[in-house]
Amino acid sequence: MAENNIDLAKYCDDLTPKQIVSELNKYIISQDEAKKSVAIAIRNRWRRLQLDDKLRKEIGPKNILMIGPTGVGKTEIARRLAELVKAPFIKVEATKYTEVGYHGRDVDAMVRDLLEMALRMVKAEYAEEIKGQVDEQVEERLLDALLPGRNVEIEDERARKRTERTRNKLRDQLRKGVLEDKLVEIVIEEKAIPMGVFTPMGMDQMDEEFQGILDKLVPTRSQTKKIPVKDARKIIRSQQLDAILDNEKIVTEAIRRTENTGIIFIDELDKLCVQEAGRGPDVSRQGVQRDLLPIVEGSTIYTRHGPVRTDHILFIGAGAFSSSKPSDLMPELQGRFPIRVELNELAKEDFIRILTEPENALIKQQKALMKTEGITVDFTPKAIEVMAEIAYQVNQTSQNIGARRLYTIVEKLMEDISFDTPEMRKKSIKIDEKYVRKQLGKLAEDEDLSKFIL
Repeated sequence: MAENNIDLAKYCDDLTPKQIVSELNKYIISQDEAKKSVAIAIRNRWRRLQLDDKLRKEIGPKNILMIGPTGVGKTEIARRLAELVKAPFIKVEATKYTEVGYHGRDVDAMVRDLLEMALRMVKAEYAEEIKGQVDEQVEERLLDALLPGRNVEIEDERARKRTERTRNKLRDQLRKGVLEDKLVEIVIEEKAIPMGVFTPMGMDQMDEEFQGILDKLVPTRSQTKKIPVKDARKIIRSQQLDAILDNEKIVTEAIRRTENTGIIFIDELDKLCVQEAGRGPDVSRQGVQRDLLPIVEGSTIYTRHGPVRTDHILFIGAGAFSSSKPSDLMPELQGRFPIRVELNELAKEDFIRILTEPENALIKQQKALMKTEGITVDFTPKAIEVMAEIAYQVNQTSQNIGARRLYTIVEKLMEDISFDTPEMRKKSIKIDEKYVRKQLGKLAEDEDLSKFIL
């Protein structure tokens, strides 16, 4: 494998905070303060990596707490940020974890999940580097399966040449995709999982060390199967990658990235706040906070791939905090989220922009979907304004779910068109204010708005 581990010192070196915000603006409307905070946090990571080892160890990440109602962009900001800087990223809900001793997932699992994500990223990058080499090997193995006996020594020169001509013809057909459904015989290796060994919680909840021991103890069995070329290609490619890639190197690089550039987004952090007496059960909420504290503070989590330090993982907490306050969290945990950003509730003007401006805007998505049927759909500015107005009104009179409301609005608006499109003779459709009010008017006036809640 190529000796070119990612140099962490070059991590996002060509992205200034302003450029990061500019990239986020392509997908997320408004929330400028939150974008600015995460951009600075990422740039500070790059600055830290430029320092000498002694000082680098002393500088920790500035974790962020995002406060705001659902559907205003908290998760999207964190997810797009991770994609932008190619950092390992996972989103977890704080409510899925339980205090040690209770049934459920331990908080440590979030770090293990982050490492698994980093492993997939690193493996995919190295696999892309050697793609050409692997493709050649896969092709040769498929040809061996299509034309067995290649390795048998052929003394007759004419027979040998005839075999080579046949092989070359098969190679051409293989490259043209003619043989995709032809059955070939290949050897598949798989591990037998002993029944009754695992508890109901499953493999992912098992002790990491015990799981590693089992992986070594469980024997691998080979089985010969006849499968189509298109399926055989995937299996052979996976086998060739496993044979070429240096797993030890991949693990080392993945741990480095997890520790230095990993991002964990913890949603529903407000649900961990202990309620006042008489306002409901608080079993394990305080306990989850206590278990979460050392991870955010900096500790070593043992995984089956090796120990992972959490000192420099960036944690982004989020929550609505509608019935609680950040100060209701443990003081020690509050102190580990020094940067706090309040995200604004979305207004009608924000909905208009969300529908039209981002690169993945819902209006653009619907136009592209209809284009696959040869239909051009045009939305008038007034139609978009009415859609935004209805979404805003429903959010105000029902549960406020932010921009997620637009998914329901757009799907309901396009319902009849999507159903009739394959048989339509018209090649152009204009959606105006009248059509929007006809499709959505009754729903907007309906006092029972439960159908709008996603």
